[in-house]
Amino acid sequence: MKSLWKAAAALTAIGLVLTGCSAGGTGGSGGAAKLEFQTGLATSDPILKTLTTMTQKFESTHKDVSINLVPMTNTYEADMKVRLASSDIPDIWATHGWSLLRYSDFLEPLNKRSWAKNFNPALAPAMENKSGEFFALPADTDVAGIVYNKKVLADAGIDPATLTTWDDFAAAAAKLKTAGVTPISASGKDSWFAGNIADFIASGAVNKSEKAGLIKGDFASGGYTKVLDLVQSWQKAGYFNADFSSATTDDLTRSLAQGKTAFIFVQNYVVASALGFVPDAELGYFPIPSANGKPYLVGGEGHAYGVSKTSKHKDQALEYIDFLAQPDNLGKLASAIGGIPGLTNAKSDLGVLQASYEKFVKPGTFPLDPYFDRVYLPNGMWDTMVTTTSGVVTGQSGVTESVGQVKKQFGTLYGQ
Repeated sequence: MKSLWKAAAALTAIGLVLTGCSAGGTGGSGGAAKLEFQTGLATSDPILKTLTTMTQKFESTHKDVSINLVPMTNTYEADMKVRLASSDIPDIWATHGWSLLRYSDFLEPLNKRSWAKNFNPALAPAMENKSGEFFALPADTDVAGIVYNKKVLADAGIDPATLTTWDDFAAAAAKLKTAGVTPISASGKDSWFAGNIADFIASGAVNKSEKAGLIKGDFASGGYTKVLDLVQSWQKAGYFNADFSSATTDDLTRSLAQGKTAFIFVQNYVVASALGFVPDAELGYFPIPSANGKPYLVGGEGHAYGVSKTSKHKDQALEYIDFLAQPDNLGKLASAIGGIPGLTNAKSDLGVLQASYEKFVKPGTFPLDPYFDRVYLPNGMWDTMVTTTSGVVTGQSGVTESVGQVKKQFGTLYGQ
């Protein structure tokens, strides 16, 4: 992953000397400033509403600063890659899990800010380099499992704590389907969603030897075949939502909240969206099952925001980040996400997710594995994960064919 971005960094370094949209100059100035903030958030995302209110408060006390909060597109990752390579760099952007491995060459280090002493040490493996530098303000500490509707499972007599193997999970799915509930909902329309299914499963399905090989550039097909074999078994059993190809994330969260869906493979922030449809919905999350009966959680860097080190208005951008880092503000952001704050001096209201946190996270019983693609796959693999998983969910592609596509793309991208 790093090698691919060295090339982009080199191109950007040349471009930055010459010009740049919001990246021109050596960074940092006083006076009037209009900042571009690529939020990485959908227009309907509750955290964007919270961030908007907070930004307006900042602007009210900084009359010469305006901040344009830009919602996410379905091509956010690709768009950011192009913008960095062409020196058209936003003043602030959401690093979507890649502040260290992908974006650190372009970001201002934040480890010397006044709030840095409160950086959550649990994020260090994902966000800090060997020198102790980190490059984004973490709004939350991302800890994810399988999101579920508590009432639906309770009505079916299913205890999520007992779903430790994929056989247990399949038995529960069969029971739910018989009861008229869609066991698993996913989106083929939102071009990132299906990749989560493979990513969550792969952390436990690919063994240590295969993971070591991936880091060295050797793609052994066995582990990934297990991932898509499992997905295919669910597809053949009819466990996925019938409207997979047309469903949006909002459709899924509505279905989850209404009790029409039992499980969703996605980060906890969707719960806030679901509660927007049914405010009293009983929702939670539980550790991801595995073949060996040892469940795990996945996570790492969650919602995090970095400042371009070459922004014309770096000083104002950093001041805005400092404002977001204030305990009360960060706590509100984390609460909107339904997550654990990324700074230790902030507190969040986990709401309906508090019980899941107390049961599955706080005791430290279940290991927290990093997101599979961020550690073991080269940059650019995500789209292939999405399309191949989607193909298996719809039945349009077989497992062997799909694994072959993943392996081929891995070989193409590794080392670039």
